[in-house]
Amino acid sequence: MSTQTPASNDAAIREITIAHSPDSDDAFMFYGLASDNVQVPGYRFTHTLTDIETLNHKAMNEAFYDVTAVSFHAYPYIQDNYALMACGGSVGENYGPMIIAPRPYSLDEIRKIKIAVPGTLTTAYLTLKLFAPEIETEVVPFDQIIPQVLAGKYDAGLIIHEGQLTYSHSGLHKIIDLGVWWQEQTGLPLPLGGNAIRRSLGPEVIHIVAKALYDSIKFGLDHRKDALAHAMQYARDLDPEMANQFVGMYVNERTLSYGEDGRTAIRKLLQMGHERGIIPHPVKIDFVE
Repeated sequence: MSTQTPASNDAAIREITIAHSPDSDDAFMFYGLASDNVQVPGYRFTHTLTDIETLNHKAMNEAFYDVTAVSFHAYPYIQDNYALMACGGSVGENYGPMIIAPRPYSLDEIRKIKIAVPGTLTTAYLTLKLFAPEIETEVVPFDQIIPQVLAGKYDAGLIIHEGQLTYSHSGLHKIIDLGVWWQEQTGLPLPLGGNAIRRSLGPEVIHIVAKALYDSIKFGLDHRKDALAHAMQYARDLDPEMANQFVGMYVNERTLSYGEDGRTAIRKLLQMGHERGIIPHPVKIDFVE
């Protein structure tokens, strides 16, 4: 699904392609740009909405979009072609991806059960493997994990996005919140996803686009009612109150700036992934703004 700003006849207009997931938090974040409330003279921004694991692979295999939402776990695989933007990230403050199941397994039991996961490049998967390296997994589209666990195809699932707020409505049990586990292990928030920008754009364009994204996030936060109304069309199974809660979890002051502990958390997460053999090569992180 794509949305585009109106075309211009001016050949000097530079098009910047932006890709993000069709979720209420990303929609809120990009509302300023998507609604043309944030404009940059000489630039046109086009938006493509695709699930995060598809974006992870597209960035890794093609370096396709100028700006793309990515899981932090995917960043080491795209670091030669992309830099991390200093804004636009989603960080869990003592919350994050959860393992859910129809019955309350113990942590020892859950380590021996095959878990449905939303993708092997997701940060949820990386954190799961840090928690339990031996755990067996199978990839299932993120929005099918809860239905397939309920149908009995899997004994447990690793959930992200709105499922974190709705799983109990289906009678499922939370076995562990990996954001809580991470905070207990490190004392840091859990960085989940960010926005990356193609290095080939060059420093000047990167700065202009990064400023536009910052302004879009700020516009949404400053015009919350309108931004939430826009985001509701992507709020799967959430009523307005829950959508507001979900957006607040992942679009906040840390989305404007990770903060020093947020940047430390990103580095630590990926360094641990490399040290544990989950990420095959050293990670080089640089933030652009």
